[in-house]
Amino acid sequence: MEDERNEDKLMSKNEIENKLPIYKLKTGKEIKKYYDVWTEDNNYNKDMLDWDYSAPRETVSVFIKYNQNNKTKIFDAGCGTGLVGIELKKNGYNILDGADFSQSMIKQVPKNLYQNLYKIDLNKKILFKDNTYDAIICVGTFTYGHVHPPALDEMTRICKNGGNISFTINVGIYEEYGFDKKIKEMEKNGILKIKEFFMSDYIKTKGVNAWLCLTTVRK
Repeated sequence: MEDERNEDKLMSKNEIENKLPIYKLKTGKEIKKYYDVWTEDNNYNKDMLDWDYSAPRETVSVFIKYNQNNKTKIFDAGCGTGLVGIELKKNGYNILDGADFSQSMIKQVPKNLYQNLYKIDLNKKILFKDNTYDAIICVGTFTYGHVHPPALDEMTRICKNGGNISFTINVGIYEEYGFDKKIKEMEKNGILKIKEFFMSDYIKTKGVNAWLCLTTVRK
């Protein structure tokens, strides 16, 4: 697994950044403004469909392998317009909460998809009690200018012992942001046990890949 993570990069950092304009943005303020425009006239959802954004489908497919109980209480961290929630609902999971830092994205979430929908910056402490959720899914959030590795500490805190945290990490920021070191540290300390770790298609038509990881929380 370690060798797989250290395999030659599919493309250079600059090549990845040039795939999508949003990858060039560095601050949360810039990204929020970008989403405000991108969500107009449902353009974000249309683009995700046109680009074959497979990350929600891929991640939920892996999640199901380890979570057969559809009564699992799931936190969709960085839910965007609800694409992961829709995939979960298709597969019979209905106890879902979602959160995102972009109000314009939250407004696009289908009604009644989540039991609770929060506006949260995942780079800050999450105001939930320890062990609130049975499982957490975080797709498309560990990417350029978005959420950084310390968020994994908070996700681990609010996830129950033995629960799964499933997430994607854009290959372009895996080492640059320190996700490689953070995951290795959490593995070494016995906090997370990796069950799946592989390169996913992510946004296939744009040639953008991500690491797809499923871990089990150990407390």
